[in-house]
Amino acid sequence: MGDPNEDPAVAVCFAVEVAGMSLGAFTSCEGLGFEVTVEQREEGGNNLFVHQLPGRIKYTNVKLTRPVTKDTAKVAKWVASMASTPERTTASITAMTSNFQPVVTWGLLGVIPIRWTGPQLTVDSPKTATETLELAHHGFDPSTTGPAS
Repeated sequence: MGDPNEDPAVAVCFAVEVAGMSLGAFTSCEGLGFEVTVEQREEGGNNLFVHQLPGRIKYTNVKLTRPVTKDTAKVAKWVASMASTPERTTASITAMTSNFQPVVTWGLLGVIPIRWTGPQLTVDSPKTATETLELAHHGFDPSTTGPAS
């Protein structure tokens, strides 16, 4: 068992940095993961199993959501800068405890924004204005992924 005084990461806050620039905190983070494609090969005379050979790794897109804040301008500025000359960069996503203490960080390589959705503003429905940022990446950076320091 772990230390009972250690506060686990809760789905409250995810701090995001891109190219060393803070984009602020997000309240939802989906898609941190990968999938390995598997090729199946049958061997003549072997009826016990089918060989399953690892193929390419596919990294899923990361989808970050939050209510609109002052940090929304940072995201808009970064996304706008990518419109003319898209350039892959690095990013980090840090899961925070309920007291905003860092627990674990995932470093991402080859990051590029692929979708940003702004708030739907209407007087008919008093909902919180939210934004969503979706990032594609080429994998995890082992030098920056792990327990937060």
